[in-house]
Amino acid sequence: MELSRNETTKLYGTESAIEDRREAFVDGDVPVAVYGLGKMGLPLAVVYAGVTGNVVGADVDRDVVDRINDGGCPVEGEPRLPELTSAAVNAGAFRASDDPSAVANDASVHVVIVPTTLRDDYHPDLSNLRTAVRDIASGLDPGDMVVVESTVPPRTCEDVIEPVLIEESGLAADQFGLAFCPERTSSGRALKDIRGAYPKIVGGVDAESTVVAETIYDELTVNDIVPVSDATTAECVKVFEGVYRDVNIALANELATFTDELGVDVNEAIETANTQPFCDIHDPGVGVGGHCIPYYPYFLIKELASDAPMLRTARDVNDEMPLFAVRKLVEGLQRAGKHIEDSAILVLGVTYRAGVAETRKTPARPIAEKLNQFGATVVAADPMIDDFSEFDVYGAAIDSVTDLDIDGAILVTDHEEFETLDWNAFDENMVVVDGRDALELGDTDHHVYTIGSG
Repeated sequence: MELSRNETTKLYGTESAIEDRREAFVDGDVPVAVYGLGKMGLPLAVVYAGVTGNVVGADVDRDVVDRINDGGCPVEGEPRLPELTSAAVNAGAFRASDDPSAVANDASVHVVIVPTTLRDDYHPDLSNLRTAVRDIASGLDPGDMVVVESTVPPRTCEDVIEPVLIEESGLAADQFGLAFCPERTSSGRALKDIRGAYPKIVGGVDAESTVVAETIYDELTVNDIVPVSDATTAECVKVFEGVYRDVNIALANELATFTDELGVDVNEAIETANTQPFCDIHDPGVGVGGHCIPYYPYFLIKELASDAPMLRTARDVNDEMPLFAVRKLVEGLQRAGKHIEDSAILVLGVTYRAGVAETRKTPARPIAEKLNQFGATVVAADPMIDDFSEFDVYGAAIDSVTDLDIDGAILVTDHEEFETLDWNAFDENMVVVDGRDALELGDTDHHVYTIGSG
């Protein structure tokens, strides 16, 4: 039986066979909208465009939209993304719009990947998500499929998104599909991750939604598709991944604080312990930053009635590490006969992770704040950042820091560019805190304290 045009443009709740729906999706008969064209949204939209050739990205930032439509790429630090964005736009497979409601009117698959942040009271801020969902609801038609990739507190799809879609669209719950399919990507490797670095998790609010999500992502990734029982389970998977890392890092950081009292190299002990297959302790460091790990525990801590003492403790331990690093610097300065208030301190790295131009929740911020409170002169260098004003520090180019009169340094981010620093060019008796166990300073006269090694 020949399908109507309307049936071939819809993936949810149709009588057509799943393979026919798959073919329609790949052939571009199913218009796709991606809401949010940021660090993760734009790579996702480009991958969708490469599969379907029929994608519109929605973003409220007009500059982002104009740049994309001109063939440019507003997201930096993602290999091949500029070339693929330009190619998709020039081929007519992808365009951007700053009118999400208009985009929703024309789309049959709606993919939400807007950021979820925290409010000042540490409760999750779902305002971006709610806005995107209301825009989708304004154009939601029977047979449409809504896919949420934004990381959210468990039960958000069932308790927040689905009710808003029903109320704003006037449709019944069984007239459209809704699934949670968490992004499992990292800055600097988003395209690789989306295309299949890890299995893709899919979970719908009903069985049909899960099947449709499987069908979609089976075309986007070369890795396995892992369907779970429902959308809430899929939401839990994403949050649990981040919480696991936060708790594990907190364990490593707490162990690192025992270094001096035990008189051992804790980093060596951790590395050796991990040769046992049931042990996987993460690396200690100067703190945990980024737009993921420091946020996700609060999706449970603040949203559940149950207490979460382990998650709270892990957050406290990790948030204390910047202060721990500063204390070790101050102790080193005192042993060298110097005072922090009379010292110039170099902060090496202000992004939260090496090779990534992202400063959200970076440990460099509390470190700079504490050093400023102590009266130190603070200078920062980072190959990924040009503007250091948000840190209240003096910015310096990496190739000129050795010309400065520096009394101490804290390595926050182990950018590979720091590996070529000529540490012997600094004054003797400089105090260095290596926050990432990344420096080789054995041939210098500096006083070095490595977190986890002493």
